[in-house]
Amino acid sequence: MNRNDLRRLDMNLLVIFEALMFEKNLTRVAEKLFMGQPAVSAALGRLRDLFDDPLLIRHGRGMEPTPRALAILRELQPAMDTISGAVSRAKAFDPSTSCDVFRIGLSDDAEFGLFPPLLSQLREEAPGIIVVVRRANYLLMSSLLGSGEISVGVSYTTDLPANAKRKKLRDIPCKVLRGDNRPGPLTLDEYCARPHAMVSFSGDLSGNIDLDLARIGRTRKVVLGVPQFSGLRALLAGTELIATVPDYAACALVEGCALRAEDPPFEINAAELSMVWSGVHDNDPAERWLRSRIATHMSQPLPAAAYADSDGAHP
Repeated sequence: MNRNDLRRLDMNLLVIFEALMFEKNLTRVAEKLFMGQPAVSAALGRLRDLFDDPLLIRHGRGMEPTPRALAILRELQPAMDTISGAVSRAKAFDPSTSCDVFRIGLSDDAEFGLFPPLLSQLREEAPGIIVVVRRANYLLMSSLLGSGEISVGVSYTTDLPANAKRKKLRDIPCKVLRGDNRPGPLTLDEYCARPHAMVSFSGDLSGNIDLDLARIGRTRKVVLGVPQFSGLRALLAGTELIATVPDYAACALVEGCALRAEDPPFEINAAELSMVWSGVHDNDPAERWLRSRIATHMSQPLPAAAYADSDGAHP
C-alpha cells in the first residue's frame, strides 16, 4: 500500500480496531467510543476484510485476538501514537478558555488524601475543563494507559507499558490510625496484638506492611478489608481497630474527627507515589499543563500540624 492508497483507509476503523484489541468485547467498545453495538459489529466486519483475518475469535464466553491481530496492533500503535501526538502539539492550550476533558487515574489514597486541593487549583485556573477520575492501582494502571482510558495516572506503580513515562512525586511514609482514647503511643506488642483494618482495592489481606513485620519476626492480624479509605473514619471510631495508612491519607482522615494518627512502632520501608503517563501525550500542551499541576500539588510536603497524636501533640 502506497501513500495514495491511504486515502481509501478510514482512520476511525483503526481507532475501533485498537479498542477491540484491548476490550475484547463489542458492547464495551461501543460504550467507550459512544457508538451503537451494530456499528461496532459492522466495523469489525470491515476490519476483517481489510486485514483478511478474523481478528477476534470466540474463546469460552469471551473473545480473544488472533496472533495476526496482535501483530497488527504492535505495528499500528506506534504509528497512531505519532499521529495523535502530532495533532495534539499543533493545538494551542489556554487553560482559562479550555473546555478539554482530562481523564486521570488515581489510586484511592491519592484521590482521598491529595486530589481535593489539586482539583481546586485546576478549577481556578481552568474553569471550563472537565475532569474524569478513574479508580486505578498498580494492577490496573498499565491497561488503563494502554487502552487510552486515562492519559495520566497517580499511584504506586510496578510494570508499565513500554511507551509509558514515570515521575516520582513523593515517598509514602505511613501512620497508624486509631480511634480509641487510651493514652500514649502503641508499642510493637500492642500494634501486633490489636485487630487491623486494611484498605485493599483488590481484596488482599496482606501487603507491604506485613513484609516489614516479617523482617523483624512479627505478624499482625487483619480482621477487616475495605475497598476505600473514606470508610475508616466510622469503622475505627471508638473501637480497638487500627489501620496503617499513607501519611497524606491519615492527614485527611483525622481532620475534624476523633481519630488520631501516630508513627508506627517499627521501621516501614516507604513505597513511592508516582505519576505515569503515555508517551503519546508527552508533548501535548494541555497534558503538560495538567502534569505540571499534578506534580506541584501532589509532591508538596504535608503541613506540620497535619496530625494529632494521643496527647494532642504532633508526631
